[in-house]
Amino acid sequence: MPALALKPGLRVVVTAGASGIGRAIADLLIENGARVHICDIDEKHLADFRAAHPGHGATTCNVADDDGVARLFDEAQATLGGLDALINNAGIAGPTGGVDEIDPGEWRRTIDICLTGQFLCTRLAVPMLKAAGGGAIVNMSSSAGRFGYAFRTPYSAAKWGIIGLTQSLAKELGPANIRVNAILPGIIKGPRMDGVIQARADQVGVSFAEMREQYLQRISLRRMTDAEDVAAMTLFLLTPAGNNLSGQSFPVDGNLESL
Repeated sequence: MPALALKPGLRVVVTAGASGIGRAIADLLIENGARVHICDIDEKHLADFRAAHPGHGATTCNVADDDGVARLFDEAQATLGGLDALINNAGIAGPTGGVDEIDPGEWRRTIDICLTGQFLCTRLAVPMLKAAGGGAIVNMSSSAGRFGYAFRTPYSAAKWGIIGLTQSLAKELGPANIRVNAILPGIIKGPRMDGVIQARADQVGVSFAEMREQYLQRISLRRMTDAEDVAAMTLFLLTPAGNNLSGQSFPVDGNLESL
């Protein structure tokens, strides 16, 4: 029966790994014996990660920047000596507003960070994964990647794009023994989701509490998802138990019914 434990010393890059979902993933992987190299743009959170996990790597990097991504993988190669898995986690919430209200610059920034950033990281990770004889890529999409999300068009468009990226790469890279899957987090408890709820509440003129309740009513389990729940699914996909899973999209959302 396939093992539910990581291969000892599994070498993993986690983007935006210093806080939120990315930090939960990095912490859990390290706890389970992985060697991890993260990137992030927040120096304070990076310093906290370095203090908590000496011996693991951390690079200041905006995933939408070609040179920054090249530096990330150069440093990951130096730290890890190769690569077994990439977790494409970096993303931003993007603007809230009608399509006629969204600034084109904010559209491009959202697509660049949420979608193009995954391409830039993957293109440099793949040669390292092939050199290792195969591996895994986990792309962070969102429930917004399976539902239309009114007034969050740039974010939803990017997250739908990640599903297409995932399924295309699974076909392309399968013969090289590289598995590619997507995780679709739902409404994640934390400050970023609080900001999204507040922005929508302000837009329609209701209180934060009322808008938060509207979001909860769309979830069958009537509760938000913890970052640790997403981390647990990521861990599973990197264990031998996930060896025959590729090209799939896994919601972790308490059965979100709509957005």
